[in-house]
Amino acid sequence: MIAALPQDRKLRTAMLAVLGVLAMTGLAFASVPLYRLFCQVTGFGGTTMRAEAAPGAVDGKITVAFDSNVSPALTWKFKPELASDTISIGARDMAFYTATNTGTVPITGTATYNVTPEAAGKYFSKIQCFCFTEQTLQPGETVRMPVIYFVDPKILKDPDTKDIAKITLSYTFYPVDSAKPKG
Repeated sequence: MIAALPQDRKLRTAMLAVLGVLAMTGLAFASVPLYRLFCQVTGFGGTTMRAEAAPGAVDGKITVAFDSNVSPALTWKFKPELASDTISIGARDMAFYTATNTGTVPITGTATYNVTPEAAGKYFSKIQCFCFTEQTLQPGETVRMPVIYFVDPKILKDPDTKDIAKITLSYTFYPVDSAKPKG
């Protein structure tokens, strides 16, 4: 019976190690969607909020600059139609981005976004957006993608954001792994 104890300990240690590896693997796969959810709820890292409708314009204007980036692995040109727009705080507004597949094969991409300065993220709300939606473009195809948004009037009352005059909305397109050509 005494000889069985070291075997039981080795087995228990091995089982705990396997469970630890499985837990870490599961956490690795869940971390991206959990982080995205956390950022959308809190505005952390310049992540914008989601909303159904704008509250309505108040006294005050703010400039929104539009930025675009494309992963080197994606054969697209991607840019905003306007470099910036001065809008009424609280009013619903719309901006357009244009994407063109400059490659020779269809390719699917998806966009991530952020807002700077970071403190403005929780006050920048999107009603409609193309982010996190897979976009497949045929060779030479160009699409226009709208973003409907507003800046929450609460930005004027927050001591950390009341003096912000310009917010930058930035999108980066990446290829979707499942859409990569086989070969």
